[in-house]
Amino acid sequence: MSMNTLLTKIKLLNPEHPNKSTGIINGQSSGLLNWNDIAYPQMYTLYQTLLANFWKAQEINMQDDIKQWDLLSPTEQDIFLRVNTQLASLDSLQTPTMSQVMDYVTDSSFKAIFAVISQQEAVHNESYSYILSSLIPLREQNERFNQAKSDPIVQKRNELILDAYECFRENPTPQNLFKLGINSINLEGIYFYAGFAFFYHLARQQKMLKTSTMISYIQRDEMQHAYFIAQFVRILLTENPDLNNEENIEYVYNTVGQAVELEKAWASVILKDIEGIELNEFKGYVEYLANKRLRQLGLQNLYEERDNPMPWIHVFSDEMMNETKSDFFEQKSRTYTKVSQSNGFDEL
Repeated sequence: MSMNTLLTKIKLLNPEHPNKSTGIINGQSSGLLNWNDIAYPQMYTLYQTLLANFWKAQEINMQDDIKQWDLLSPTEQDIFLRVNTQLASLDSLQTPTMSQVMDYVTDSSFKAIFAVISQQEAVHNESYSYILSSLIPLREQNERFNQAKSDPIVQKRNELILDAYECFRENPTPQNLFKLGINSINLEGIYFYAGFAFFYHLARQQKMLKTSTMISYIQRDEMQHAYFIAQFVRILLTENPDLNNEENIEYVYNTVGQAVELEKAWASVILKDIEGIELNEFKGYVEYLANKRLRQLGLQNLYEERDNPMPWIHVFSDEMMNETKSDFFEQKSRTYTKVSQSNGFDEL
């Protein structure tokens, strides 16, 4: 089958087919999910990890942040609101996109994980609204969302992702599903970090700690989503060797490289007036993240090998996310669930 042949929507029930799917796309599957009989048993572990991470915005009391809000400088307030609505606009894309992919994936265990990711993205989106509702009136919230929609840098960043997502919506081929996967990794694994760095920078000054707790839960979810999508892409390429070609590998490097440059450009605008965040250091940090995402895909580094150039972010970093650890703010454990050996992640 050509990699540009349209995928068809999977029927809900195919009783003549086995329960264990014969492929994640274009396979045979009854549509019934028995987690004890799935093609890729490690997906059950990942599913359990995602469920164990469940959280709700309302569990976090914003009273301390509400009191501190007026103590932030006008610049800090402005950037806080710009970052918040920009991140919300990215997560708004993920819920419908992940749901749509489910229609074309044969394997029921993968459908279940896409469903959980879609739901978690809706929680993230709500959490940004929850933060805003604690701090500013609705009129100002709407102005900020409109600002995020019309900001030319935000538009350019979103365009990279949206083009791939819309291509799959219009033309759901294996090739376009592959491209959607790579851009989803860009969105979740690279695009969020200038915003995260800002919130964590406030937190290390003991400012807006409840917001940073929420952000760390979002970050942990996003990393696990990016990890899953990387696994999904690797399985897609293994099962469909026609997709595993030099042109597509080149596409990964080019697209990740584009996302890195767009994230650096956004950081140069959004973080330039924030004392204590060194922009060159942050640019190195984005390259460091991109290398990690590429290694998750089984590819070589695009940028020179380096340690985390922003060690002050380390308490919130990928390496720390899968250790049970209360952070130095002495509030709720940021890991939220006790991690066992079975649900740790390599190369996060």
